[in-house]
Amino acid sequence: MQKRMLELIDIINEADYNYHTLDNPTITDQEYDKYLRELIEIEEEHPDWILENSPTRHAGGKIIEGFEKVTHKIPMMSLSDVFSESEIIAFDERIKKENITPQYVCELKIDGLSVSLLYEKGKLVRAATRGDGITGEDITHNAKTIKTIPLKLKEEIDIEVRGEIFMNKKTLEEINRERIKNNQPPLQNCRNAAAGSIRQLDSKIAAKRKLDTFIYHLPNPLDYGLANHNEAIDYMKKLGFKTNPNNKLVKDISEVLNFIEEKKEIRQSLPYDIDGIVIKVDNIKNQQKLGYTAKYPKWAAAYKFPAVEVLTRLTDITFTVGRTGQITPNAVLEPVIVAGSTISRATLHNEDYVLEKDLKIGDIVSIRKAGDVIPEVVEVKKERRTGAEKDFIMIKNCPMCDTPLIKKESQVDYYCPNNKCPARHVESLIHFVSRDAMNIDGLGDRIMEDFYNFKYIGNLADIYSLKNHQQDLTRLEGYGDKSVTNLLEAIENSKNNSLERLIFGLGIPHVGAKTAKLLAMKYQTMENLMQTDEEELKNIPDIGQIIAKSVINYFSDEHNKAIVEELIDLGINMTYLGKKVETNEEFSGKSFVLTGTLTKFTRDEAKEKIESLGGKTIDSVSKKTSVVIVGENPGSKYKKAQELGIEIWTEEEFLEKVN
Repeated sequence: MQKRMLELIDIINEADYNYHTLDNPTITDQEYDKYLRELIEIEEEHPDWILENSPTRHAGGKIIEGFEKVTHKIPMMSLSDVFSESEIIAFDERIKKENITPQYVCELKIDGLSVSLLYEKGKLVRAATRGDGITGEDITHNAKTIKTIPLKLKEEIDIEVRGEIFMNKKTLEEINRERIKNNQPPLQNCRNAAAGSIRQLDSKIAAKRKLDTFIYHLPNPLDYGLANHNEAIDYMKKLGFKTNPNNKLVKDISEVLNFIEEKKEIRQSLPYDIDGIVIKVDNIKNQQKLGYTAKYPKWAAAYKFPAVEVLTRLTDITFTVGRTGQITPNAVLEPVIVAGSTISRATLHNEDYVLEKDLKIGDIVSIRKAGDVIPEVVEVKKERRTGAEKDFIMIKNCPMCDTPLIKKESQVDYYCPNNKCPARHVESLIHFVSRDAMNIDGLGDRIMEDFYNFKYIGNLADIYSLKNHQQDLTRLEGYGDKSVTNLLEAIENSKNNSLERLIFGLGIPHVGAKTAKLLAMKYQTMENLMQTDEEELKNIPDIGQIIAKSVINYFSDEHNKAIVEELIDLGINMTYLGKKVETNEEFSGKSFVLTGTLTKFTRDEAKEKIESLGGKTIDSVSKKTSVVIVGENPGSKYKKAQELGIEIWTEEEFLEKVN
């Protein structure tokens, strides 16, 4: 009978490995259940025969009083996060500065709980959480319930490996269906469910949660004769660990970027949650050469996908006055990273918007970027309220000039009717110097407000007369000789900007940066634009009647004409400096998407060339896209163009058509 017990252990462990680790079942569920029942019966009859590697040990049953502390012999470091393509490229450049030509291993960043597994002579002796990286918690009793954690390896060796414990999406759905049926609150998400399960004192509860693992790191690969991280992954798989089939060895950073784009596309279809991509230098000796900071390895980085929604606290609601006098409530938020940038403010649009969402000061709210650009408050988490929150009250008077606000019939917005309200002027000045307008480095929002309050700047012309206050500026707190000199140089250099920046900076209603460039390319000089008529304007593609009327109204105003004349006298360029639009039927009126690495042009040069020939560039592929231009290592945009049957040009074809 003992011989049969050993046979059953081998059969069931092999079946578990094939099913849970390789995702390749070799026996039916009925056969598995039959073998397991037979084994349980033998073990119940002879409890002294039970072995450490028996699959029945995965069922749980051990209850502990608390978690013992574990000290990691090799610290379990976290990874430095990167949030954009430019940060990934900077990571690559830092490595190359060490005279290393790196190959990388790209891995899916599993949204779970880090774990260290320690084996002696091939047997699992301890599982521990990361903790603070030096000290974690002993979770061996629960780790043994996870079927993808082998209790015995295929070689009798001493080894420590590290990976992630996680819960599959389908498992979470099943658990929540059962919890709702039993009037229990559902578990919030896969990560929290996994972390909560692994910290149960009763291992039977953990066993019911059907947790899973991926092993991705061997802390000391050179001790096993392994020269590369990718080899270490293969070795751990050979020992019986479950590794992720999506891991990929790539030759350079462009392939890393392509890998990220590919995985973004399939992210939602995966059976488990991922929140990014981990990028590791493959060669172990290069890893050692690069070394570590106090917190992170210098040879690895974790690219975090832009968060769809994140939670933060609404600490206040303030009000701003726009260039037209429109009053806008704004959310003041505890700073939080959304889609790669830190957000501390978001527009709340108008009174109706705030009341509809039932926002209170002090609420926990979810934030996202609308169209991946504009921060937006999605909803309030009412279940998180404590009773200390304050109701929103719409103001009755302008926050800048105290004039009573008006609300036009059938409109939702309040307005300050005072045309001389100082806020209108501050907003228009801030817009004029902004990045997409005159792009004057050093004149941020707060500095412009300070200079306005100190009466150094009251109108656009005053910006170019700041040099008359140079001595006064250097006496202000935070403004030294060098910073003032740099600021004045930036102001002087802005005089040489191309016409489209000035048009946008003037703040003509409905004229954005792209429309400003369209007008500058069409009319070439400010004088030509000011002399055009509404009929001609509205017949320009992408202009239309509303923009045409707005442009004509702006330049019909004597005050606005005087502003332009004053800027001319100050030496501001009034001419379009880009390439003149040529008539080319291959480009005129068409929309283009660029993907992959171009070798003959930079991205900006290619875009400028397309626009100079009458075309326009857009960021994403859709049915409205005319042509996709493909460079080396194109990403998902190329595949989408093929699926939609959109015309595709190679860089060589693009060059031929340009010439």
